[in-house]
Amino acid sequence: MDENTPLLNGGAASTESVISNSRLFLAVFSAVLGNYNFGYSLVYSSPVLPKFQSPDADPRLRMDTEQAAWFGSIFSLGAVAGGLGAMLLNDLIGRKLSIMMSAVPSAIGYMLMGGAVDLWMLHLGRFLTGVAGGMTAASIPVYISEISHKKVRGALGSCPQITAVFGTLTLYVLGLVVPWRWLAVAGAIPAVVMVVLLTFMPYSPRRLLSLGREQQAEKALRWLRGSQYDTRTELSAIQHSINMQPKITFSQLATPIYYKPILISVVMRFLQQMTGITPILVYLEPIFAKSNVSLKSSYDAAIVGLVRLLSVAVAASLMDRAGRKALLYTSSMLMFLSTLTLTMSSYGTPCPPVPAPPNHTVLDHGPNFDISSTLQLGHQTASSLIPLISTVVFIFGYAMGWGPITWLLMSEVLPLVARGVASGLCVTVSWLTAFALTHAFTHLTDSYGLYVPYLIFTVVCVFCLLFNAVCIPETRGRSLEEIENYFRTGRTFTINQGDSSAQSS
Repeated sequence: MDENTPLLNGGAASTESVISNSRLFLAVFSAVLGNYNFGYSLVYSSPVLPKFQSPDADPRLRMDTEQAAWFGSIFSLGAVAGGLGAMLLNDLIGRKLSIMMSAVPSAIGYMLMGGAVDLWMLHLGRFLTGVAGGMTAASIPVYISEISHKKVRGALGSCPQITAVFGTLTLYVLGLVVPWRWLAVAGAIPAVVMVVLLTFMPYSPRRLLSLGREQQAEKALRWLRGSQYDTRTELSAIQHSINMQPKITFSQLATPIYYKPILISVVMRFLQQMTGITPILVYLEPIFAKSNVSLKSSYDAAIVGLVRLLSVAVAASLMDRAGRKALLYTSSMLMFLSTLTLTMSSYGTPCPPVPAPPNHTVLDHGPNFDISSTLQLGHQTASSLIPLISTVVFIFGYAMGWGPITWLLMSEVLPLVARGVASGLCVTVSWLTAFALTHAFTHLTDSYGLYVPYLIFTVVCVFCLLFNAVCIPETRGRSLEEIENYFRTGRTFTINQGDSSAQSS
């Protein structure tokens, strides 16, 4: 330890050169198991709804169209309740315990669905898994941002989205071969493992310092950074940030340091959902069936899940290289082009499909008829792949930017004193939007076809592009304290200037 002290006093680069990330990675992995469960729970309805609507389903569990719509969307209402709960729990008991508590509604929900003998058990179970999802969505990104250092915070900040996508892919793949009851049993396992691992992980050093527990904060930070790390500089910066933020009042919410980052986070979560990602994922198999895709819809869903996982991994590798704004620009453009293509292709495809022509039109025209039939069949096959390819591009674009970066920026820009409540507010707004859109999606497609919701999503992607250009700051390589200073001063990330000169003392 002593031999590193001169290096640490020599500059920030020397301090960071002795950081060990192995325990930090373990802590992040333990937390994001909650996001894995979130992704798994979100799309649970996709492979099991056809089973509940089939003629040979258990009469006690058979669903009509309205019941199926509620089963698909009630998860979002549960996520709203979980987000509201996280608003209180994040600051009352801390981020780590909030994450651990999400395992309770998750386990109960899956037990209800796995042993369901009536429809109310399915709907209540789905609602409770939504509650768990809302709690983890509000707590895990904040916990990760507070235990990470700025060199890896971008990559680690995308881990919640990566694991959520991996959970989604796991559900799609298992849904091909595993009965729906066992799918529910499998969903409860990650939550239990998460609780066991988090028991041995530290609390957030920022949380501990805000409670006046300096020794515990130093111990937690040393555990996260390694025994060769001098914690004094980072602890001093965190303490300064806490001292700069007294108890917030309603009148203070009108100041830029509070309302700007909160507004940016809330609008980002609203736009993220308005792109249509939740209804597309929840109803992926029925959407492909209505789009007349040539492949089996369950295999299409698995393909989309795999592409989504790969694209989030690409985004994680580029997060701290290309920057947040560049990835958001790319994401918005890819989503815009894909939804525009889906709008045009679905506009020409009636929904429901046009009945087959009468038999008297099928006459023996000899070789000319065979050639024309072959060309028509080839054209139909190529056209049927357009919805699949466009959906893959949409998922790729979303997962490269507006998926992971929205979670990351929320945890980066929210002020510490309001972070727990504001993150819960963001999740609440996000999932209220998701519920409304998911429920309306079914009625829109039944009344007008797929092209109307796709047209809405196209317009939203334009707003995403403009919002990124005008409102979102570039936070790559910035500490949380520097980001706070940007909103405090309205002009600069640099802390050691002007009214923030106290930082150097």
